[in-house]
Amino acid sequence: MAGPARPLTRLHGVTDTPAQPDAAQPDPSGPDQAGPDQAGPTGQTEHRPVLVVDFGAQYAQLIARRVREAHVYSEIVPHTASVEQMLAKDPAAIILSGGPSSVYAEGAPSVDPALFEAEVPVLGICYGFQAMAQALGGTVAHTGSREYGGTHVDVPDAGQLLTGSPTEQSVWMSHGDAVHAAPEGFDVLATSTGSPVAAFENRSRRLYGMQWHPEVKHSPLGQHALENFLYRGAGLTADWTAGNVVAEQVERVRQQVGDARVICGLSGGVDSAVAAALVQRAVGDQLTCVFVDHGLLRAGEAEQVETDFVAATGVQLKVVDAREQFLVALAGVTDPETKRKIIGREFIRTFEAAAREVVAEGGDHGEEVRFLVQGTLYPDVVESGGGEGAANIKSHHNVGGLPDDLQFELVEPLRTLFKDEVRAVGLELGLPDAIVWRQPFPGPGLGIRIIGEVTAERLEVLRAADAIAREELTRAGLDRQIWQCPVVLLADVRSVGVQGDGRTYGHPVVLRPVSSEDAMTADWSRVPYEVLATISTRITNEVPEVNRVALDVTSKPPGTIEWE
Repeated sequence: MAGPARPLTRLHGVTDTPAQPDAAQPDPSGPDQAGPDQAGPTGQTEHRPVLVVDFGAQYAQLIARRVREAHVYSEIVPHTASVEQMLAKDPAAIILSGGPSSVYAEGAPSVDPALFEAEVPVLGICYGFQAMAQALGGTVAHTGSREYGGTHVDVPDAGQLLTGSPTEQSVWMSHGDAVHAAPEGFDVLATSTGSPVAAFENRSRRLYGMQWHPEVKHSPLGQHALENFLYRGAGLTADWTAGNVVAEQVERVRQQVGDARVICGLSGGVDSAVAAALVQRAVGDQLTCVFVDHGLLRAGEAEQVETDFVAATGVQLKVVDAREQFLVALAGVTDPETKRKIIGREFIRTFEAAAREVVAEGGDHGEEVRFLVQGTLYPDVVESGGGEGAANIKSHHNVGGLPDDLQFELVEPLRTLFKDEVRAVGLELGLPDAIVWRQPFPGPGLGIRIIGEVTAERLEVLRAADAIAREELTRAGLDRQIWQCPVVLLADVRSVGVQGDGRTYGHPVVLRPVSSEDAMTADWSRVPYEVLATISTRITNEVPEVNRVALDVTSKPPGTIEWE
């Protein structure tokens, strides 16, 4: 596709990347001209990563996200990874995240001093800053004066890390300990009332640190400081663009697949649609998309896939009606993790059957289907345990929910991407806005939005309520202002109501409108009261089984976006 390469993370009003000192600007030639690195079939990018070492910070994922906003590739690793394991990833730089511990407490995570002898640029943030200072011989102690929230810091010496910053700025702090003395050879760049050393650097060793959180929007110049570290301190190039990602993944898929047949589990959601379009660009008619109507879809979902997506891509589409199969498998099941694993298993069994049919129908690409394309994203991997020691929040059906006897090799071209990066790739591939800007919808579908057993009757109730909520949000022009609005049916709960002067005993539904950039963190969306009132009135009037509509006002964390 001709034209400039589309940035990966500028879809939500983020300002353009500033000019980079001593680093090349992104290549504007676009994916047709970009030269992809040689890559293997691992589903990982060949960009040297900036590693974000997670010390248990609430916002470790957000740090990784902000690095990508600077068009630099990042990955998250646990603090339990050894220096050897980190260096084996050939990192371009390392960022030590914040965390809840005190560095001098017994059993607190520490940093191996060998990390700072590896000649890799390092930035410490909050706890990572303190752990870095302690490992290098500085002094960390309890101040008796905690700093939480907005704080002013003085910047007597901007150095390299804070170049372009005013001598006083507002930042976001969250600490009770502080660095009292910088390690030998380090310049103190900033101070605050509760932090005698709020930022430091050793430019010759390319080691930097700050007490505040640059990754949060409450630190207005935080992104600027991160980019100073990436561009000035580490000398990195902003080459993580949608065009480059498309070129790299197309080459990777071609190497992995060869001339074999491929099927893609097309759900109708953004992720699987973009994954399918990317693989089709790589291997053409070797790909057959399989759309499984498992009965857990929203109203109009199947029709949209069969029209919008096929019209946009021309892909070969096979539709499988598996509604009865899934309902039978889910009968009597109420545990959410069990639901996810059942749905993941049944998806795979359905794909296996579809693959046999594709072979029976003939073709020119081998005698069997060896590969299955999935729209797995980086948040799916992180929340499912990530293979890196991360906590298993919930098993995503396409990660932790896959059966052990999987008969396909997986092709996961989006596995390293956050959601808005996927949207940028989708636009780069030429997919229409109607597909790219759809509200995210989980692979397990409405099955995890019913709290309790999944039945055909309950699905119809939830489908009707969901359709009303989506229709009114669209009518109010809110589709791009909110991330998504799951509607949850509390199937095992009844509430007393009054309708037509009579008593009712119906189900409540919960509206869960959320705003987010990448689904790793989220806040509940302040939907106008008039819109909420209209949704509530229509649902309780038009869906007889529902007599109460509630609003979920929980952020993530502590809640997840989906209830199950």
